[in-house]
Amino acid sequence: MNTPAPQPLDFDGEDLRRMRADLALALRAAAHHGLAEGICNHFSVELPDRSGRFLLNPRGLLWSEVGADDIVLVDAQGHVLAGRHAVEPTAMFIHSAIHRLCAKACVLHTHMPYATALTLTIERALDTALSQTAMRFHGRVAVDAQYHGLALDVAEGERIARAMQGADVVFLGNHGVVVCGDRMAHAYDDLYYLERACMAQVLARSTGQALAPVDDALARRVRDQTLGERLQSELFFEALRRTV
Repeated sequence: MNTPAPQPLDFDGEDLRRMRADLALALRAAAHHGLAEGICNHFSVELPDRSGRFLLNPRGLLWSEVGADDIVLVDAQGHVLAGRHAVEPTAMFIHSAIHRLCAKACVLHTHMPYATALTLTIERALDTALSQTAMRFHGRVAVDAQYHGLALDVAEGERIARAMQGADVVFLGNHGVVVCGDRMAHAYDDLYYLERACMAQVLARSTGQALAPVDDALARRVRDQTLGERLQSELFFEALRRTV
């Protein structure tokens, strides 16, 4: 069966402009919260038509300076379809593969400090039965323990995507994290609180005292309570829109 051709779109139309504004806001918020690393790492959001096209932050800009007009539209092969900037190769290989193989709408990849610190440990990831904040991720995390260098080809991007096994969050050994979501407000909320949970775990370990996780049933109940409604996530994102 032939795949239908992507529908024409208006890059400056209301729907895409809102998506571009949300993506730019998430990038600026991440810079504001200390989650950025130079001009590296990327956030992307796939178009709702599931055509393989997605919006991506451009190469060479600090996240703190990205506006809606800087966002680039690319296809699954990395061709720039709209926008005035170039894109960075590793962004294409990782993000294209996750959008395509994992059917994730929003893909946020960072080297944020505390989460990345945990990828350097033997456990590789957050203990989702420790803090209340960590429990929102219970049963939602995958670990890719095998570091293979920079993601500079299709095979490495696909390997990372398959390591996710449908999870919303993947800790990439010796590398960083990827957080995914159906909506930018939800994905960014998870990214922010993931780093907070990782920070709490790193700080707790620094005391030298034994840690005290809760049991699996309680961690799952707290996760379900937290994710039972995402109004808090949306209110947080709108607060960022007013202030960042």
